[in-house]
Parts: sequence; structure tokens; C-alpha cells
Amino acid sequence: MNKANPRANNIFGQILELIPPGEGKSADHTALEHRWDMFLVAGPLDQGGQYGPGISAAGWTACPDNIAFDNQGRMWIASDQGEAQAKFGIGDGIWACDTTGPGRATTRFFYRTPTGAEMCGPCFTPDNRTLFVAVQHPAADDPGSTFDKPSTRWPDFSATMPPRPSVVAITKNDGGIIGS
Repeated sequence: MNKANPRANNIFGQILELIPPGEGKSADHTALEHRWDMFLVAGPLDQGGQYGPGISAAGWTACPDNIAFDNQGRMWIASDQGEAQAKFGIGDGIWACDTTGPGRATTRFFYRTPTGAEMCGPCFTPDNRTLFVAVQHPAADDPGSTFDKPSTRWPDFSATMPPRPSVVAITKNDGGIIGS
């Protein structure tokens, strides 16, 4: 344990915030040295998870892996729990949270992967009307899932096709901005 890893046997992970020297528009994001602070500590609240105020029972995440930011300044967190999905009781997916204001670090569930898969590579179009995510190795992290009898046949759901990794484009039915 240390300041950057506040829990012994940390299986859930955390997100550190790098703080550049200077403030506001004079902040130097290219500086070679930054301060840091804990943005959030992942995992259930009863196991040391630390988030912003008002987190729901489904709002917690585990094993943050990839992060993207939309043009509203929100953070989008993709998770990769590997074989721990069954132990944690939640699948991988995408969670979003504000980085400033009253919703800072209050994660909200947005999109779940198929069973046994990892979510990665979140990326927005410049207008924030499409979010691309990559679904890696569906069914691979499920205990008992095999090539011949996978736990899912995502994305085709055909008995003649194995599960396959894919890139998913997420849009709103009304064409609006993702997260609004």
C-alpha cells in the first residue's frame, strides 16, 4: 500500500488525475512534471470504492482500462476485469462521469459488453454524436466457455458462427449527442 495504491491486494484498480503546473488557460499540459491526486477508487463501496456523491448501486466499476473524453469534458471509462468478471458479479462495459462540478467522479453505467468480453478503445466523433467501442474476445473470460460451446455467439448469434470481436458504433435514435 502507498498513496497511489491505497488498498492492500487492490483487485479493482483506480484512476489517478495528473494536474499540470499553472491554472486555467495557463496550465502547462506539456510540462515534464505534474502533481497527482486520486480521481476515483474503483470497486464496490463496501470494499473501498470511492466515487463522487450520489453513486447508484449499479454505478461502480472495476478494473478501469481505457479512458476517453467527450467534448463536454466527461470521462468515459472502459473496463477489463478478465476472468474476475464472475467473481465481481458485473460484466465489462463503459461508465461515464463528469470531471468537474457536482457530478465529479460519480460514475454511471452506459453500455455493457457481451458475456466474457472486454470493452476497449472508446472514441468519439468530433460532434459527439457517435461513440465507437471495441468488444474484444466475447465468451473468452467465462468459466466453462469453450470454442465448441461458447457462452455467447455474439455478434451474429448464429450456431454456425463463433463469437467474434467487433467494433460497435453507438448513436442516439434522435441523432443527438451521446450522454445528453
